[in-house]
Amino acid sequence: MTGKRIFDVAAVLSTAPLWLPALAAVALVSRIAQGAPVLFTQERAGRFGRPFRLFKFRTMREGGGSDAERLTKYGKFLRSTSLDELPELFNVLRGEMSLVGPRPLPVRYLPRYTPGQNRRHEVLPGITGWAQVNGRNSLDWETKFRYDVDYVDSQSAWLDMKILAMTVRDVLLRRHISHDGEATMGEFAG
Repeated sequence: MTGKRIFDVAAVLSTAPLWLPALAAVALVSRIAQGAPVLFTQERAGRFGRPFRLFKFRTMREGGGSDAERLTKYGKFLRSTSLDELPELFNVLRGEMSLVGPRPLPVRYLPRYTPGQNRRHEVLPGITGWAQVNGRNSLDWETKFRYDVDYVDSQSAWLDMKILAMTVRDVLLRRHISHDGEATMGEFAG
């Protein structure tokens, strides 16, 4: 087990008294506000592009329509506070994700990456990352991937601590939630 993995597990387990009650409360309110299912799961690309099942709180109505049409008022609140990401802590405990790394994207994007962009898969994906604290969804895809690869090339315990601190700041300030003119981040076309 690497030092980073030990840190991830220790950090998640030691903070469980804080996030477990929040997770339970969000699950209960989500069930009341939106009905079932409470969780959204999607196959995402992990380290080396290996697929895994990502867990998040559901923020959209089921069915057709654009993301903007399907995003619920309650879902918008969950996204703006990043509470929709809480279930990903279980992905960290399962070893599929890290606290810090490039955000895991849908598996369907894998054939669309350039060789340089694909380097983002050399590390475990993260709940937060260098791209998230440098603009998150306000960035275009090319810039986001450049930050991801910069992280792969520069990763260190110090950088992870810096990213975690910047993430707390950005979540509290509710910065960079969505891309300009989009309810969420637009589709990556390659």
